[in-house]
Amino acid sequence: MNKKRLHHLWTYVRKANYWYFLVACLLFVFISVFALRQNNLNAIALRDELNLVDKQNGDVESALNKLRLYIYGHMNTNLATSTSVYPPIQLKYRYDRLVAAEKAQSEKLNTNTTYNDAQKYCEANYPQNVRLTDRLPCIKNYIDTHPTKIVEEKQIPDGLYKFNFESPVWSPDLAGWSIFFAGLLFLLFALQFVLEKWLRYEFKKHI
Repeated sequence: MNKKRLHHLWTYVRKANYWYFLVACLLFVFISVFALRQNNLNAIALRDELNLVDKQNGDVESALNKLRLYIYGHMNTNLATSTSVYPPIQLKYRYDRLVAAEKAQSEKLNTNTTYNDAQKYCEANYPQNVRLTDRLPCIKNYIDTHPTKIVEEKQIPDGLYKFNFESPVWSPDLAGWSIFFAGLLFLLFALQFVLEKWLRYEFKKHI
């Protein structure tokens, strides 16, 4: 490469100061840190909103879907790092309500079954002309002495009410684009820096 061509290229390259790229890169780094933190805070807020809706027995499906879509669409929204509970998303109140309802249902069925059996037993052992009030001690005694659990409680799998949504490695939001431009500007800074140093070295060789 001759001296004239080197000088022309050197003049052209020096028009774009590589320090401008570095400053712009640092600016986008700052923006990306802020955006990444905001993504995580928004995800935590949506999880807290879901917990409140679950506690109040509200529209859990809508709140859960809202949280799911946000996590899937934004980076740095992994909630496993913000809680010691795993999985980090749990519909505790809905699960507890279902367990309590199942327990109440089984107890009701058991009570009704035992009572019906007691009535049949006492009717068979007492004449038909005996008043119902006279059979009550027999019924009570039968129920007290037959505590056998006939209907078993259905076990509700708690895994159906626990979730762990994975956030993407990169997302096209403020955080994602700021990281992209920060990386691009750093690459331009490095290329400009190396190219300028090389041209300066070559230019001095031809002096």
